Amino acid sequence: MSCSINVKNVSYEINERVLFQDITLNVSHEEKIAIVGSNGSGKSSFLKIVAGLIKPKEGEVFLFHDKMEKLKDFRKYRSDIGYLPQDVNDFFLCPTVIEDVMFNLRAKGIKKDDAYSKAFEILKELEIEHLENRTIYDLSGGEQKIVALASILITKPKILLLDEPTNALDEEAEKKIVNILNSIKKSMIIVSHHKSFIESLAPTIYRLKENSLEKIN
Repeated sequence: MSCSINVKNVSYEINERVLFQDITLNVSHEEKIAIVGSNGSGKSSFLKIVAGLIKPKEGEVFLFHDKMEKLKDFRKYRSDIGYLPQDVNDFFLCPTVIEDVMFNLRAKGIKKDDAYSKAFEILKELEIEHLENRTIYDLSGGEQKIVALASILITKPKILLLDEPTNALDEEAEKKIVNILNSIKKSMIIVSHHKSFIESLAPTIYRLKENSLEKIN
């Protein structure tokens, strides 16, 4: 089976403090895996390494069997990677919901009417079409998280990297996210501390430790 992501012997440290070292992980095509771990264990940093946002101290990252030698090598796969940060406050580029969800399509040269139709369709799928003309920063944290997910899904990435996707969501919104992600056939790495959430999504769960990525399920 082909792999979407291969991480080989990756290590990372901050201010000379080792977060993790010699971590290896393979994520197959359309496989969904979750990573748990204690606060400060480096889960978010690991996800950023896979997304090509930061460099590991040591080790290698391959996307679709293509070795990423430098951060700039990730550029050709940027549209294939949907990265949702834990804190979405700095995620948005436009003032209103519909404008922000349309943004990536417009940046690709898609005509305004076509981009609007596709954006409104994804809002309907996520059941947030009533937020269409709302100002982003007037939304609740949970609403912002779902809008950010809409902005990612509209580009139809092949890989989803989700950092605490249910943070700030109420129970109803969380169920909605679970249903959406379960319906999507994409390779996913989900970082979360929410046990019931990840168990409902990911058949395989790992615990990140300083010297290992331990499979626990």
